[in-house]
Amino acid sequence: MNFILFDDARRNYFLPLTFLRPIADIRMGILTIREKWEMMLGAKTSTLTEEYLNVKYPLIKEDENILINGAVCPTADLIAQIKSLKPLQALVHNDTIVAMHLVEEQVGKLDEIDLSNANIQEIETTGDFVEIFYLWDIFHRNSEALLQDFKLVTNGRKSASLSPTNTVIGSKENVFVEEGANIECAIFNAAKGPIYIGRNVEIMEGALIRGPFSIGDNSVVRMGAKIYGATTIGPKCKVGGELNNVVIMGRSNKVHDGYLGNSVIAEWCNIGADTNCSNMKNTYHSIRVWSYPEKTFIDTGLTLCGLIMGDHSKCGINTMFTTGTVIGISTNIFGSGFMRNFIASFAWGGASGFSTYDLKRAIDVARESYGRRGEVWTEADESIFTHVFETTFDFRKI
Repeated sequence: MNFILFDDARRNYFLPLTFLRPIADIRMGILTIREKWEMMLGAKTSTLTEEYLNVKYPLIKEDENILINGAVCPTADLIAQIKSLKPLQALVHNDTIVAMHLVEEQVGKLDEIDLSNANIQEIETTGDFVEIFYLWDIFHRNSEALLQDFKLVTNGRKSASLSPTNTVIGSKENVFVEEGANIECAIFNAAKGPIYIGRNVEIMEGALIRGPFSIGDNSVVRMGAKIYGATTIGPKCKVGGELNNVVIMGRSNKVHDGYLGNSVIAEWCNIGADTNCSNMKNTYHSIRVWSYPEKTFIDTGLTLCGLIMGDHSKCGINTMFTTGTVIGISTNIFGSGFMRNFIASFAWGGASGFSTYDLKRAIDVARESYGRRGEVWTEADESIFTHVFETTFDFRKI
């Protein structure tokens, strides 16, 4: 069977994180949503998403296809229900299409499909699963995703040994270490949730880590870091200072002192020394964040919400972010004072004002960032980058 992960109408609610990727390639828990599905399905997936992303995320169609919502995280029950779908059947949950079994000519026309008028039989799902609708769901539901992924990734496997110089609070069964990790004189509290440590990770002496927590391959935790769950650090990251309920998707640095809480940081970002982020209002009111579809601020219903930072964005030393700040891709932020709580993509400046980041310079920096981590910037990356630059012009005028 051919499996396709699709973006539904909620994709724009995940901007700026989905400017450069489909929803399914968002990381929460240990894995990206795509990695979860592929591990549980035992099969590779392709993607049905925006046309400009096809150059990097191509769609593969066959005679019969199972389309799966990329904003839904898998469970064993859900996998069984999806695999049992017959042609022209759809698995639904409330107003969400979870999965559909379609023939080739129907794939690629999702926005035209009305299940009630397309002779597609709707089947209601049974069981619970993690599903995300808005940016803040990524950190808000990260604890659930971490618990599920820990069971999935470690099932039937034995952890590498942990040096006796480290201290583990709680059950040692809740700490799983992949081969090649270098960890000395750190303290792990696994009483509140599991801790997963990827391959070739370095956790330096004096680090304090509370679960649930995961850190991806080839990442580093600096000396004296204080990390509270539920926090996810993706691959090839460097982190330090204080973090609380943060998802860093990968290949980003938050190395120095400074506080970051209830936040999502995309890939290829850098957060300057002593940068701090407010995640709660003094009034304890719920926090509003910028919504790209509404082109205004909407209520999260949460009293804790910090920073959402898009890919390739950077901020200088001593930057101050207020609650619920949303930053687009490839921004360069610096200077004193609190920054505005929505900063468009390709903006250059700070509290005193912004200009447009030159596209050629932005691409040069992105290419250099790839090279520093041993990865290759491609024509596909440049095409997507350019498309986002050209289509976000109006937001830079807000």
